[in-house]
Amino acid sequence: MRPASSDAREKLRAAMARLAGGDRQALEEIYRSTSAKLFGICLRILKDEKEAEDALQDVYINLWRRADRYDPERASPISWLATFARNRAVDRLRVGKVRGGGVAEEEAAPVADRAPLADSLMIDAERDARVHSCLETLDEKPRKAIRTAFFGGQTYAQIAEADGVPLGTMKSWVRRGLQKLKTCMERGE
Repeated sequence: MRPASSDAREKLRAAMARLAGGDRQALEEIYRSTSAKLFGICLRILKDEKEAEDALQDVYINLWRRADRYDPERASPISWLATFARNRAVDRLRVGKVRGGGVAEEEAAPVADRAPLADSLMIDAERDARVHSCLETLDEKPRKAIRTAFFGGQTYAQIAEADGVPLGTMKSWVRRGLQKLKTCMERGE
């Protein structure tokens, strides 16, 4: 069973894709699931409800126009939208649209932007590619067992039963496969 947060992320991702295709209903779904969080970000920066509401409106207007720019490979939908909201609020500070009570631009900088940095994303992508490349060097049985266990979420007992082998044999395949995988990964780093 998948966690609720994973389901919510997938629903939001799907809504973002539909929005990029011009689906107005998708914008409403995105608004319902993200507006409270994004409003909180804007309010924390601008310190004024009306200003935060205006910034939030800007976020969704721009989202409608730019939904096609969202890349699910680079960030989760909520991280991308949170960054978008933060930037909108900071932009309002920069151009002096704030009625009063906003924080200084320097204080807005540390507002949480949980999206990984570009270099981290690149390192992670390289590591992922290396793992898959090293997996391909393994014999079929340990490769299949490791993929099923670690990417498919099955237990060794479930895999052993499905393959019709004793549990000890399955554990040996996985252990030896992981040792070879580790050696391959160390050679590549």
